[in-house]
Formats: sequence, structure tokens, C-alpha cells
Amino acid sequence: MNYGRIGPLARYFAAASLARGADAGAAVGLVLLAVNEPALTHPEAVGGLLAAGLTAPHLLGPWLARRLDQARDSRYYLAAAFVLFGLALAGATLLLGRAPLPVVLAATVLAGACGPLLTGGLSSRVAGICGPELRARRRGEGWDSVSYGVAGTAGPAGVAALSAITNPVTALLLLGLSAFLAAVVTLTLPRETVDGEASAEAATVRSVLLLLLRHGPLRRVNYATMMTAFSAGGTTIIAVLLSTELTGRPDGGATLMAMFGVGNLIGSLIVTAFPVRGEPEILTTWYVALVGFTTALCAVAPTYTVALALFVLNGMSNAPFVTATFAARSQYAPPTARAQVFVTMASVKVAAASAGAAAAGSLTLLGARGLPAAAAAVVVLGAALTVLDRHLSPRGRA
Repeated sequence: MNYGRIGPLARYFAAASLARGADAGAAVGLVLLAVNEPALTHPEAVGGLLAAGLTAPHLLGPWLARRLDQARDSRYYLAAAFVLFGLALAGATLLLGRAPLPVVLAATVLAGACGPLLTGGLSSRVAGICGPELRARRRGEGWDSVSYGVAGTAGPAGVAALSAITNPVTALLLLGLSAFLAAVVTLTLPRETVDGEASAEAATVRSVLLLLLRHGPLRRVNYATMMTAFSAGGTTIIAVLLSTELTGRPDGGATLMAMFGVGNLIGSLIVTAFPVRGEPEILTTWYVALVGFTTALCAVAPTYTVALALFVLNGMSNAPFVTATFAARSQYAPPTARAQVFVTMASVKVAAASAGAAAAGSLTLLGARGLPAAAAAVVVLGAALTVLDRHLSPRGRA
């Protein structure tokens, strides 16, 4: 059946939203499951351990992505990962409180190991779906960014709502079902194949890591992404501190984060309707600077109402930045290492965000004004370093 260009992209968006919604909601669901499990002695600690079990395996992403670059039909590899994620998450859910904790943690780690393929691995297929025409590819990358915004908002919110209405077990099992549905939809996407020679020549993990260090545009986009992710990792803590100072209540921080998500979704829709143009690494520099500027504005919000508007603006500025980084990965990655470049850069981004969250937690003494100012300084420094690096490496585009 010929679906036309919009057909495959719409199906990709559905698969990406379902898979990433499951991934985004899983950590929240496992924490809620742990704190509601009467058989656990230290439920909060167990919840944190299980959430870490979902995140830490992202560092395995480069090795998993090499298999994706080698796959003769990437749809089956991705679909298998989604099914395994759903099964492992369901297993951890049903075993918690009924099996030894190491067994539950092992199931969680198995689910987490599939995470890089739900994120960067799936994104690496956008170029093949949209075709060689640049505007179509940029629009596809915009929709990919939208899927992250939808998943990041709907996943955790849906889990929280379902847990309140029913229980965390039901919510987590539905997330597993969402991953299964994503697998089914993924199998309907156009087949993207590699021939035997390309499969055998898929780049090694070591060569990809060296590529990210030596290839000027990829190097600059990578560390700018890491520094921005490091700053973004502390956004939740910043929101709580700012809400406490402006309203006297920390729970307003959740609303600020919701506004950030709304802004991110709005921004993603805008860059989808009006695809970004220009050299991706140059665009990344500009958009990183914009994220730093809007983060700095949050540090000077005089009232809670203004803070809400600024968090929307901060979220909106994040969308074109993400889209530009997707475009950079797609344009600069060699065909034999596209999936590895996507997944490796996504993996280090997750690691940087985790480090940023830990750093923000230990720097709360900076206060509601100092912490966002410091976060903005890190981001702006990332943009400045790309300019300096590009100036000192005039042949970095080669």
C-alpha cells in the first residue's frame, strides 16, 4: 500500500510518541510503585535505585547502535527493542515486592538498556523516511522533536493520573503496552536497508568516539549539547526554588515545569511548520545562546506569573535547539555510523543531564536567583566555546 510521504512520517510520529512516552513515564511509575509497596523497608531508596536502573544503561547505547547500523532491516531490530522494553518493564512491575530486589533491578536495567534505541536509535531513521530533500528532512526532524515534547509531557502526566485513579501497577503495564504498540507501528514504516558490504563496514564504537572528537562540527555540537543538557538537568530544582521564593510554596514548581513542557511543545510545532534553515552547527550555536538567554531571564522573574511566562519561553527556545542538533547528527554522520552517532550523542546528553541534576541539588545554596544564573552561564559558555573552536579550527568542516 502506498501511503505517500506524509503517511510514513505520521506513522513514525505515532511510533516515536508511543515508545518515548513509555520511556519518559517509566521512571515516574517505578518510583510511585515503590512508595506504594508495603513490603519494602525503604521505598524511596528503592524507587530511586530503580529509576537509576533505567537511566544508567544508556551508556551502552553506542554498542547497541552499531547493531542497528549493521541491521539489514532496522525496523525489526527497533521493534524487538521496544517489545523487550515493554516485557522487562512489565516484569519489574509485577515482581516488585514478590521477588528479590536484585531480580527486579535486573529487569529494570534490561528495560533501560533498550532506552537508547527508543530515543537516538529511532531518530536516526528520520532521514531515510523523509528522503533526500532538505526541507522535507528538516520538517521530519521537527516532528521528531514534537514527539519528544509530547512523550515528555504525556508520559509522566499519564502515569501520575492513572496511578491516582487506579494504581501504579496498571499505569506501568499500560506503558508496556504502549511500547508494544510502538513496535507494531514501527514495522509498518518504509524498509531502510543496508547492503552486505555496508553492513560489514559499519563503523566500530572506537572509531565513532574518535569521530566525535576529531570532526569539528560534530565535536562542537556534541559538547554544546552536553553543556546545555547539564544545565537543563537542574531545571526542576530551579523551578522549586523559584516557586518557593515567589509564592512561599514549593509545589508551584510542578506548574513551572509544566509550562516549560508546554513551551517546548509550542516551539516544536513552530519549527515543524517553519523548518530551520542554514548550517546545522551554526544554528546550534545560535540556539544554544538563545537557551542561555531565556534561562538567565528566569533568574530575574519578579513575580510568579512572569516566571510562568518565562518558563514557557525557555521551553520554546529549547525546541529549535534540539531540532538543530538532530539536523547536525543527520548531516554530518557518515552512513556507516549514523545510528551510532545519534545514539552516542543522545547517551552522553542523558549522562550530562543526570550530572547536572546532581550538581544543582548540591548547589541549592546559590538560591532561586543564583542557580538559574549559573545554569545560564554554563549554556552561554557552551555557545562561546563553539565560536572559539570554529575560529581556531578553520578546516573543521572537512
